Amino acid sequence: MHIGIDVGGTNTDAVLMDGTRVLAGVKESTSEDVTSGIVRAIEQLRAQHAFEGAAVSAVMIGTTHFINALVEARRLAPTAALRLGLPATRALPPLVDWPARLRDAISGRAYLAHGGYEFDGRPISPIDHDELKRHAADMAAHGVRSVAISSVFSPVNHDLEVEAADVIAAELGPDVAISLSHEIGRIGLLERENATIINAALREMAVSIVDGLTAAVRAHGIDAPIFLSQNDGTLMDEDYVRRYPVATFASGPTNSMRGAAATSGLETCAVVDIGGTTSDIGLLVNGFPRETTTEVKVAGIRTNFRMPDVLSLGIGGGSHVDTGSAMVGPHSVGYKLTSEALVFGGNQLTASDLAVAAGRADMGDRSLVAHLDPDLVRRALESIAVRVSEAVDRMRTSAEPIPVVAVGGGSILLPDEIPLFGKVHRPENYAVANAIGASIAQVGGEIDKVFAVEPGRREATLDAVRQEAVDKAIAAGAKPATVSIVDFDEVPIPYLPGNATRIRAKAVGDLDMGV
Repeated sequence: MHIGIDVGGTNTDAVLMDGTRVLAGVKESTSEDVTSGIVRAIEQLRAQHAFEGAAVSAVMIGTTHFINALVEARRLAPTAALRLGLPATRALPPLVDWPARLRDAISGRAYLAHGGYEFDGRPISPIDHDELKRHAADMAAHGVRSVAISSVFSPVNHDLEVEAADVIAAELGPDVAISLSHEIGRIGLLERENATIINAALREMAVSIVDGLTAAVRAHGIDAPIFLSQNDGTLMDEDYVRRYPVATFASGPTNSMRGAAATSGLETCAVVDIGGTTSDIGLLVNGFPRETTTEVKVAGIRTNFRMPDVLSLGIGGGSHVDTGSAMVGPHSVGYKLTSEALVFGGNQLTASDLAVAAGRADMGDRSLVAHLDPDLVRRALESIAVRVSEAVDRMRTSAEPIPVVAVGGGSILLPDEIPLFGKVHRPENYAVANAIGASIAQVGGEIDKVFAVEPGRREATLDAVRQEAVDKAIAAGAKPATVSIVDFDEVPIPYLPGNATRIRAKAVGDLDMGV
């Protein structure tokens, strides 16, 4: 058996799985400290279906801890950004496009040093160890506890980032965490650098969060390995999370989409995940979320790490309802739904109250919403269906019909049919699809580089990239026999010389749980 847990802004969902069969599923309010909500969820699972801790072979968790910390600008470590690229890139130093609030929250310091490569691996300038040591001394003087190192075109050749990390580590000691951009972002210097700085700022917090999650699980006598979901629908182990917390940012919508695929049997569809605060709309292609091909802004910062292509609407079960305009959202009562909604004796009209009044849901005390104007209820629920339908229409890439799958506890807000798309599929266990998605997640590896492809060597180059992605997935914990390439792109770059081609390969396999 294994346990899947997904921590959302409103609810913490958990499922006990036997292979692909759901033995128990629970929905608990997310606690302010998050960890105690997980403890209660596991207690409820045990109450539904008794199990011994030794019978659980793995625990998979999707959490909002890290993105919440960035958005709220709290618990971030004093961070330095070191870029290798001089004399190039001087015009736009690190942190140049960061909001002042977040730059202050990380006590951000920016440093430029010599080094870096051209796209084809030619050096821009030699690395200067004395220069790096001077920067390290300044970092130490200003209390820096985490360092993000980026180099021009490091996804092509990352040797200088590794060399610079050795120099900085020797100067600052083992207590300072170092993040390298070639391990985190893709081609594109500023966006990759930003993602690395965010990762560095979260490194200290990652240690305490992972320790807290581990303690919550171990308290139930479960000694099984713990994995966290990452943005692309795959898993990473505890040590990986400690090094790359930024990889968890979009795990919530991703888990919901993977869960929708597993419970509906549809591998290509539009998924509408309605939670307590937001509705996330994305497309599944061959069972995995379609990834965005453009930069992604996180808390106002441009990044380019792996993220699903998701459109979020401020509509959820806890969304406020304006009685005049019948407008739903974007403000929400969040995890306070069970105390502030009308049906639970509160004084805030929420979307969940509408669903109860319309007979779509049975929660709380229905008599507390009997006074609501039926016309208001109808108009508000119709507006939700129209806005969700328009969002799905914006996400699809062709006029071909596409099935719509609704998951999440808030999906009771949708009717059985929506404009443009007709029938809405609601699979079994739809309310906890995100936890199911976490529990079935696989392990992946991705390569994204620019190559100067030699004449007659194209096939050999492509095969080498595919094998590198497969090897990376196996190193991350996938069973070798189950690994396959699920996504592959080959894009010539005409404005660079030497048959420059950007090649991206993604390999995915089943988690090797040692059973």
